[in-house]
Amino acid sequence: MIIKNFTPFIGQHCESTATGCLLQQIGVNLSEPMLFGLGEGLSYIFWNMKLMDFPFIGGRVKPDLLTENICRNLNLQLEVAETSSIAKAWQNVKKQLDAGNIVGIKLDSYHLDYFTSKIHFAGHYVAMYGYDDHDAYLVDTAQQGGLVRTSLENLELARNEKGPMSSRNRSYTIHKSEKTTSLEKAVKKAILKNASEYLHPPIKNVSYKGIAKTATELTKWYKNSKDVKRDFQMTSMLMERAGTGGSIFRNLYRDFLKESYDLLKMDGISEAYKDFKEIAIQWKMVSELFYTVGETGDMKYIEEASGILLDIAEKERLAMEKLRDACA
Repeated sequence: MIIKNFTPFIGQHCESTATGCLLQQIGVNLSEPMLFGLGEGLSYIFWNMKLMDFPFIGGRVKPDLLTENICRNLNLQLEVAETSSIAKAWQNVKKQLDAGNIVGIKLDSYHLDYFTSKIHFAGHYVAMYGYDDHDAYLVDTAQQGGLVRTSLENLELARNEKGPMSSRNRSYTIHKSEKTTSLEKAVKKAILKNASEYLHPPIKNVSYKGIAKTATELTKWYKNSKDVKRDFQMTSMLMERAGTGGSIFRNLYRDFLKESYDLLKMDGISEAYKDFKEIAIQWKMVSELFYTVGETGDMKYIEEASGILLDIAEKERLAMEKLRDACA
C-alpha cells in the first residue's frame, strides 16, 4: 500500500518535515519557519547525564510539543497512538495508511537503513506514506535524502527502541476540524506563549539560563572528556547538520519572525527579527568553534565559545522580551 497523490514536505528539521507532510495532505500549506513558530519551537536545553557519552545541546522545545502546539494553535485535530505492543504499533500505522492517511512516526534514527551516522537518537521523526512486503516508504529531511526507504524489520526496531526522548511506538495523524484558527490570530498567540515560556524556564539548564549554564560548563566538559575530538566534533555535527541545536533553529525562528511581521506589521516583531539575524550567525560560530576544539584540542577555542554563548544568552532574553511585549 503506497499513497500516490501527495507532495512530500521538504524540510531541514525532522519533526517539522514529518508534520509538514501530514498538513499538506489536508490542505494546510505553510513554510517550515511558519510551522516552527506556530509550534512555539524556540527553546534551549543543556542536558548531561552519567549514562550519556557527552552532553546534549538542544535548541528547540521537547519532542512531540512542536506538533501538539501547531495543532492547538491552528485548531486541528491531532490523533496520537502509543503502545508497548509491537504488533499493535504496526496495526496503528497500517490502519491509517490503508485508509489513505500519511502517518507521522517517532523513532530512533540509529536503526534506519539510510542513516550514515550511527548514533542513538530516539527523538527523530519521519512521515510514512506506504509499505510493501519488505520496506517502509518514508519522508525524512532533505539532509537525509527526502523520499527514503527502510526495511520493515528496522522500522520496528527503531520505533520500539528505549532510551532518552523515546516514546512507546508513537505514531500520529492530523485532521481538519470544523473551523481552523486564522493565521494572524494563531501567530500572535504562538509568539506570546513561546516568549513567555522562554523567559520563565523551570530549571537552570533550559532557555537563556541554559545557554549561560553551557558557557560555564564547557571547561568542565572539556577537562572531563574521555575523547575531546569525538565529543566536540560530533556535537558540532549534531548542532548544524542533524538539527539538534546551533543556528538551524535560530534561522527558522528568524524567518518565522520575518513572515510574522509581514502578516501583522508589529514593530516589536521586526526588532526581534533583526536580533535573531545576529544571533543565528553567533550560533554558527559556536558550532564551528566546537569543531575546531575537536580538531586541535586547544582550550582557547573553548574560552571563545563560552564568551559567545554568554552574549547569545543575553541577546535571546532581550529579543524574547520584545516579542512578549509586542504580542501581550
